[in-house]
Amino acid sequence: MSEQIKINQSIFAKALLIRKTEDALLDLFTKGVLNGTIHTCNGQEFSAIAFQSEIQKGDSIFSSHRCHGHYIENTGDVRGLIAELMGKASGTCGGIGSSQHLHKETFYSNGIQGGIVPIAAGMALAETYKNTNKIVVVFIGDGTLGEGVVYETMNIASLLNLPLHIVCENNMYAQSTKIDNSLAGSILDRPKAFGIKTFHSNTWDLDDIFKNAQESIQYARSDGPVFHLVDTYRLNHHSKSDDNRDVKEVEKYTKKDPLNIFMEENPKEYNQILSKVNKEVSGYIKELNNEKELSPKMYVNHVPSPEPLKFSSLIPVNERVVNRINDFFHEFIKKDKNIIFMGEDVLSPYGGAFKVSKGLSSKFPNNVFSTPISEAAITGISNGLALKGFRPYLELMFGDFILLALDQIINHASKFHHMYNKQVSCPIVIRTPMGGGRGYGPTHSQTLDKFIMGIDNLTVIALNYLVDPKLIYTNIYENQKHPTIVIENKLDYGRFVGVAEIDYYSIEQSDSLYPIVKCSPLDEEPGLTIVTYGGISHDVVNIIQELFIEIDLIPEVIVLSKISPLDISSIIESVQKSKRIVVVEEGSKEFGIGSEVIAQVLSHSKIQIKLAKRIGAISVPIPSSRSLENYVLPNTSLVKDIAMEVLL
Repeated sequence: MSEQIKINQSIFAKALLIRKTEDALLDLFTKGVLNGTIHTCNGQEFSAIAFQSEIQKGDSIFSSHRCHGHYIENTGDVRGLIAELMGKASGTCGGIGSSQHLHKETFYSNGIQGGIVPIAAGMALAETYKNTNKIVVVFIGDGTLGEGVVYETMNIASLLNLPLHIVCENNMYAQSTKIDNSLAGSILDRPKAFGIKTFHSNTWDLDDIFKNAQESIQYARSDGPVFHLVDTYRLNHHSKSDDNRDVKEVEKYTKKDPLNIFMEENPKEYNQILSKVNKEVSGYIKELNNEKELSPKMYVNHVPSPEPLKFSSLIPVNERVVNRINDFFHEFIKKDKNIIFMGEDVLSPYGGAFKVSKGLSSKFPNNVFSTPISEAAITGISNGLALKGFRPYLELMFGDFILLALDQIINHASKFHHMYNKQVSCPIVIRTPMGGGRGYGPTHSQTLDKFIMGIDNLTVIALNYLVDPKLIYTNIYENQKHPTIVIENKLDYGRFVGVAEIDYYSIEQSDSLYPIVKCSPLDEEPGLTIVTYGGISHDVVNIIQELFIEIDLIPEVIVLSKISPLDISSIIESVQKSKRIVVVEEGSKEFGIGSEVIAQVLSHSKIQIKLAKRIGAISVPIPSSRSLENYVLPNTSLVKDIAMEVLL
């Protein structure tokens, strides 16, 4: 037996282990043992084996929903995979992620099509920063080529010459849709348009795919991004048992399958391998049958009740908001070279649309880089950097554009920690200006906080002119292990921090990480509690004196910094005295923060509320003309009108 045949036999043993593991999982699914779904790679195993035979320790692998073969070949953890799909506590992710969401060491998968590609690019960028000579391999399918974020990432990977290796496994179907009905033009022409080196192989010519895999992996390690197209065919249905493909077509590829050919041509060797594989897989299943699932206590984070807040007098900083944010980055990038400041047009001399990054790239050229207009991709790249230990701060030029990044925020950044059973954290910080008042019109003036509030495992902070933003960013840096979004109001950038004074009132700031500000009457009980946050808080605070002078009403104003998750303890304390609450927000009020604040007050408080109102923008696109914009956005006259109801 030649050395070449020995090598091939070991390769077939690996492929058979993958196939029989998946066959066993399908059998368990049919018997009702597995919960959820399962996507097998039956027929595609040699793609996983060929590329991962060339990777080095420390290289990272990303995959998507059809990931079992990639996982087994990368980790060798057959037991962990079976346990995961059986929902057992010893599964690779404690039974939380199941078939599509796996993580162990340097292997990551997620079921969202395309979303893993920019994350892989972010991890490749991290390897570039660290100068490690490691690469990142990301497996996608032909159906994934319908996702725009893939092309955003190809552009950036080529621009930055990242050690990113994209393997596109073309099995000719996107679920049940033939490739002819879902993809126009040539697959390989797409990466070529970005100047990316391409390779082409298939899983039926094993000598060729192993040779090309070696060459393409070496190219990615030494020369830059690679796109390797692999023609293949899945012999099983897409998932579970749904399959509408032509039976003769499936039979054709079943006969062509190298593992089936090996079985026919080498029955003795095949059966020896099969016996060993079946014994291993069945042994794991038998062992796992009586194992327990992860307990809810181990999965769900139970947040302890917060300590009572302590308040002290607000001390004016007397510097502009924008300068304090800029000061934070100048100071902390100097101390921590793992901080990466990124966004569109952030380089000097421009320094970003609102000049937050003024002078940063001149002083720290390796820590600041300007990105293309690709919000989804740059958010994903930030995720990859964060998973690799960096501290990315991403600037989205306008808050309106955050909608383009929501997949990366909701389905990736906020989920990684729990989805992978708390093995990782993703401390990205996304900064973005929101708010109207500048005449920028319908798509550059919105306050979209209600679209990001309430996302699991995500902290949302709205800066205001009363609290020092440098303090807030310092506390984020020192305390946050999970994703954070910071909303910066456009009009507040030019305001002086903490400069506020109201006759017969005290203005105090809590000792919490993200301080709450209370504007409280000195000698009277408040007749109304006004809750607000962000840029609109400036207008609300400035109307307190008018309410007292014009209608003889004494309100207490609570200004929040952290708006999700909410801490309503100070609000409850105030409403217990006033029996009335009004929430003022800059976005439209329907289904917004006002609704949530009032709902929480009513559910936590035993007091009888006499008045509960919300004030927000009118639910139409924000116009550019000054008079119409003033009419649509919330204003102080609305506060006065509702305040009058208190006296009735």
